[in-house]
Amino acid sequence: MITFLVSLIALVLGFLIYGKFVEKVFGPDEKRIAPAVRKADGVDFIALPTWKVFMIQFLNIAGTGPIFGAIMGMWFGMSAYLWIVLGCIFAGATHDYLSGMISVRKGGIGLPDIVGQYLGKSMRRLMLCFAVLLLILVGAVFVSAPASLINNMVMSVGGFDNMLLWICVIFVYYIIATMMPIDKIIGKIYPLFAISLLFMAVALMVVLFVKWPALPEVWDGLDNMGSQLDIKNPDPIFPALFITIACGAISGFHATQSPLMARCMKSEKLGRPVFYGSMITEGLVALIWATVSSWFFYYEGWREICTPEMIAQFGASGKTVTQFFAAPKVVMTVCEGWLGTFGGILAVLGVVAAPITSGDTALRSCRLIVADALRIDQRPVMKRLMVSIPLFCVAVGILVWQMDNPDSFNTIWKYFGWANQTLSVFTLWAITVYLALKRKFYVITMIPAIFMTCVCTTFLCVSKDALGLPSEIGYVVGLLTAIVCTVNFFVWYNKKFMVELKTNKYGERIR
Repeated sequence: MITFLVSLIALVLGFLIYGKFVEKVFGPDEKRIAPAVRKADGVDFIALPTWKVFMIQFLNIAGTGPIFGAIMGMWFGMSAYLWIVLGCIFAGATHDYLSGMISVRKGGIGLPDIVGQYLGKSMRRLMLCFAVLLLILVGAVFVSAPASLINNMVMSVGGFDNMLLWICVIFVYYIIATMMPIDKIIGKIYPLFAISLLFMAVALMVVLFVKWPALPEVWDGLDNMGSQLDIKNPDPIFPALFITIACGAISGFHATQSPLMARCMKSEKLGRPVFYGSMITEGLVALIWATVSSWFFYYEGWREICTPEMIAQFGASGKTVTQFFAAPKVVMTVCEGWLGTFGGILAVLGVVAAPITSGDTALRSCRLIVADALRIDQRPVMKRLMVSIPLFCVAVGILVWQMDNPDSFNTIWKYFGWANQTLSVFTLWAITVYLALKRKFYVITMIPAIFMTCVCTTFLCVSKDALGLPSEIGYVVGLLTAIVCTVNFFVWYNKKFMVELKTNKYGERIR
């Protein structure tokens, strides 16, 4: 628990100290007219109250990511704590703040346009395709998963079994939320879901402090603890940990969501609490669930709160503890066991409402990215439909495939994890170029960009779901890729500014 307490304090200090430093590097201008005011259209560009903007941004980027990711990430041991704290402060929150603020400064542009402006037109086209596919994938994945959970809960209560009905209900909601002005649905229900998600995390934190359980500490070692949990062939900490825990540390998906709130902020000065602050808050949620997971698995906390029936089911299942107690079941079990009936309600909101709210904003963001690329005005309803219908058709196609392939969710989620972190690589390099062009301290994003380049390349090489190369080869390829990207950046930087360095104030070349 000492590690947990120190980590909590570190995240708060990260917001107060490093967050302020990053803000100073960017240099927000309070006198600039925000896009929400300058380009107000009553649909996507709408000035909202700051507390609503924060709550919507938090739920947009969080969903179940900092919960499920932290639970699975804790299987790697205490190194998960270091990644959540250091990754959140120096990589994730910095990534979210600067990508969001560049969008605000550039009139609310989406991620492909940010990447295109600073990494070139070819990268813009690549990022456009990459982001659109990823967002449609998120929308489709976050239909089937919550629909299955709702169907199982309804079956346990009334015996009614109709998975297709719940899929249709959620998808209809997606269509409405994607099409309607942001203040009509998202602006009204998101703050409520965000409050419930935060309340659940705070309540669990209070219980942790009351119980003060004996848990592993950082100084006990950072080894992979997967073997202690009977996980067959546990993945190596590097790079698997940094892919498993995305939300809560750094996530490229966030950069696709920030422009939604960049179009709703009243002033650039609100960027640090909205973008940097929401990521730190997500890190706090991830930290709490990582600690709960540590207690639940390593100290067999599940035996303390599970019913005799559930323990008997586990014994008869023939499964390992992590196979039987998957992340959603951990959430439900802990919340019901520690927080009672009310905790069960919060858990339902966490494992059902949170993914739904991630799915609808993913499709909304996808609509805006496509509309910006094709220069289609989104004020008329028919033009919104023109952009949205093809996106919905692709999402339906993925849904049909998922229903025909029951194991497809796990496969899609693995690729989503890698694609998510790869998106952060492009975003970090684009921000680094932006800061370099502005003669600002670009090192704050260059170092995370180098690290995440190495992580994503190595994972692509060594993962059994990708190339499956020997780890030694994967590590070398990952390191070389990071070095090549770094050298390429400095070659560009020297070419860009060498002429300026060799000329005097009159523009005359100096030998």
